[in-house]
Amino acid sequence: MHNSNRSFFIRLSQGHLNLLEACPRKFQHIFFDRLSSPTTPEQQERMAWGDRFHRLMQQRELGLPVDALLNESDPLQHSTLALVRAAPEIFAAKSDRWREAEHYRTLQFQGSLFTVIYDLLIQDDRAAQILDWKTYPLPGNRVKIAANWQTRLYLFVLGETTAYLTEQLSMTYWFVKLPEQPKSLTFSYSRQQHEQTKQDLSELLERLEGYIQDYRDRALPFPQVPEAKGECRFCPFNRRCGRGETQQNTAEIQDWQASIAEIEEVAL
Repeated sequence: MHNSNRSFFIRLSQGHLNLLEACPRKFQHIFFDRLSSPTTPEQQERMAWGDRFHRLMQQRELGLPVDALLNESDPLQHSTLALVRAAPEIFAAKSDRWREAEHYRTLQFQGSLFTVIYDLLIQDDRAAQILDWKTYPLPGNRVKIAANWQTRLYLFVLGETTAYLTEQLSMTYWFVKLPEQPKSLTFSYSRQQHEQTKQDLSELLERLEGYIQDYRDRALPFPQVPEAKGECRFCPFNRRCGRGETQQNTAEIQDWQASIAEIEEVAL
């Protein structure tokens, strides 16, 4: 057990937690050693499209004109209109609801400062709902999405920083990338889930504290992911970790890059 009276303060997001849990050594390479891998033109285009969509949704929520961002042939316009048609209840103006796009919220927890940015937060006297726009098709594994630290941390922070009961909270992802029609996944919340997240987060932070102290005080690298998991084969750092040659599987590497470069739009 490491001393909880830390001499350092860590700022973390859901992207950091996902990467730390997946492979501590990769976390070290990216956030402590400041190493990176160049992005491909395809990934840059995908990221730019996602940025435009989020900016458009924010301006729309603020009541600002969006015509300058769109034209009739722009796929972005078709995606936006498709989302409005698929979920009119989200965009309906109601006087008893408070709502804010790109809502920024922080939580200090066990020596770390957690930052979340909700694409849209809607609250009334009965419930609070987090909405998140994902600019790629709906993944197939609901269990994996539920276990992702974005889902867990976003609900946890809202539960810790509001007076709502945990059962009054929910999070909905909207997957909006055409040519598919927009699809959603909603996750409810409970006190049991909240306490489990608190426990898991505490344990993960304790491990991180130990990794950092060993790294700074004894120059020991962060642990590696077990090679049997098979993740090293497509990792850009596998040669650096002594895990063999980098395989040129473009799709796998792009997926990894997307999860790092889009730290608040991490692929689920």
